[in-house]
Amino acid sequence: MLAVGGGRKPPHPFNWVGLDPYARTLGMGRAVRVIVTRPRDQAAPFVERIEALGHEVVVCPLIEIVPTGDDPVDTTGYDWVVLTSPNGAEQFARRRRGPLPKLAAVGPGTAETLRELDLEPQLVPRLSTQEGLLAEFPRPPGRVLVAAARGARRTLIDGLGADFAPLYDTTLVRPTEVPAGDLVVLASGSAARSFGALGADVPAVSIGPQTTRAAELAGLHVVAEAKTHDLDGLVDAVAAAAGQ
Repeated sequence: MLAVGGGRKPPHPFNWVGLDPYARTLGMGRAVRVIVTRPRDQAAPFVERIEALGHEVVVCPLIEIVPTGDDPVDTTGYDWVVLTSPNGAEQFARRRRGPLPKLAAVGPGTAETLRELDLEPQLVPRLSTQEGLLAEFPRPPGRVLVAAARGARRTLIDGLGADFAPLYDTTLVRPTEVPAGDLVVLASGSAARSFGALGADVPAVSIGPQTTRAAELAGLHVVAEAKTHDLDGLVDAVAAAAGQ
């Protein structure tokens, strides 16, 4: 694993002619250089999995998670708490007080984090988006609390008539130089916007449709999207993009 540093190098050459945009490879199974943009304290499990595939990894954090505070999140009177990210799940577990309502997780990554914290989600939608969760949410929903990042999309808040608890801020990190690589892995819309602002021409692997849309709006070329929006799906997408 490498940290960002040294002079900028051009990415390794490869040929994409005639291949579908979501099936283009970087050279039929050869090792590639993968830029990981997750916060440094969350990158280790993913880095280990990518290195186990034989690839070189450079860690270049593009976002920082900053808790909004330590005040308790009182769940008294709520029928459901909705978590839309692993970061939200971690902050909710740290700050929750009161009886535990039913939990809804937007996707398998958030559900996995909840389980690691001994919290079992009762609802994980088949389509891992806010729209997918809204479509599968029981009606009437009862009293709902959406716990997420400050400034999060309001699809679930408005669609469920929910209260909102901002648990953390996502701040963008600007590296002093653009790392060289064959692939950049984007696990959030914030990371996609931050990398797009660097002006680097590096093919991207996205964790899901919302991140893909953010990346494309930021001018990035997404060559693979995770089929399941969790660590396993992201690793599989990198392997597919690398032709493994």
